[in-house]
Amino acid sequence: MKFAKRMENFGEGVFARLAAMKREKISAGEEIIDLSIGAPNIPPPPHVMKVLAEEALKPENYVYAITDTQELLQEASDWYCRRYGVEIDPASEVCSLWGSQEGLSHIALTLIDDGDLTLVPDPCYPIFADGAKLAGSKIFFMPQLREHKYIIQLDKIPADIAARAKFMVVSYPNNPTTAVAPADFYERLIHFAKKNEIIVLHDNAYSELIFDGTRGLSFLSFKGAKEVGVEFNSLSKTYGIAGARVGFCLGNREVVKYLKLLKSNVDYGLFLPIQKAAIAALRSPQEVIDKTRAAYIERINALIDGLNAAGWQMDKPKATMFVWAPVPKNFGTSEEFVKTLLEKSNVLVTPGSAFGKSGEGFVRMALVQTADTMKKVAARIQQTIQL
Repeated sequence: MKFAKRMENFGEGVFARLAAMKREKISAGEEIIDLSIGAPNIPPPPHVMKVLAEEALKPENYVYAITDTQELLQEASDWYCRRYGVEIDPASEVCSLWGSQEGLSHIALTLIDDGDLTLVPDPCYPIFADGAKLAGSKIFFMPQLREHKYIIQLDKIPADIAARAKFMVVSYPNNPTTAVAPADFYERLIHFAKKNEIIVLHDNAYSELIFDGTRGLSFLSFKGAKEVGVEFNSLSKTYGIAGARVGFCLGNREVVKYLKLLKSNVDYGLFLPIQKAAIAALRSPQEVIDKTRAAYIERINALIDGLNAAGWQMDKPKATMFVWAPVPKNFGTSEEFVKTLLEKSNVLVTPGSAFGKSGEGFVRMALVQTADTMKKVAARIQQTIQL
């Protein structure tokens, strides 16, 4: 059998390797605490689950949902207006996604021809680069470095690279670094994109998970943003419906139009009960999000206070559902440290190298366990690892 050359760009994912290591330990009868994958364990509000259950019992909801319902598009637009003060035309400036990952894997196909150049953060969520690679793009990685508080330095991108680039992906609050970009970054980003005729995709999955009392920003709330790009937003972390896979692409109507066109040829709309549940989630009282945010703050405090006391020094994240922690001294690479941590403490985290070259020297821990379990993680590491 001969397979597509594009598959040479994709090795075995780090999460598959980590899963194999985990299975081996479990088969030996050991208990593993898994903080490697960002799969939220906070369920949706009860009224959202009730809507999903009730709608799933209606036979008429099992037809193909050829497109998004007008009600869903209107509710997403209204949410953006209430939350960010951004006016979105539901007819032309928004479409649903089977989660942001699906959108990220498809949007580059509408923007990129073979050999075009895409700008991608480093470190980054892997699909940022992988989606562009599927479209045949060349990749230029934009470093997100600790000394710059993990904010992309747009003025450091070589002029010839900027002139060649056709598409760029940016995401704040950021996975994995947990950084939050200041308002003036978005102003610089829009200027940079206009100057170089680059289409921008801003992934805004974590805007509701900021822990210092400030409100998350939308790229689209800045003047000129719709002229240069779109924003992805997700209900996975905000409302706890990760498994239902609901996200949105909003902004520039030409980009949205072509994404809708592509999607009309490769899939159907969201399952109607999921659309109804998404509408219920978007109409949820803000207190739902406040409770989710409070739960993550409790987990952060339990984990990091314990690890700092154990001698593993790290800062508390400003946002997201992750901790981005430096590998302690004398532990080699990030992947070597992850293996040591799993072997000695039965705690599984993700090596920073999984997110790109600039991720080496760090590990990412997902806050997907209860505060009590986070305390247990810190205690295990303190008892088993000499930091």
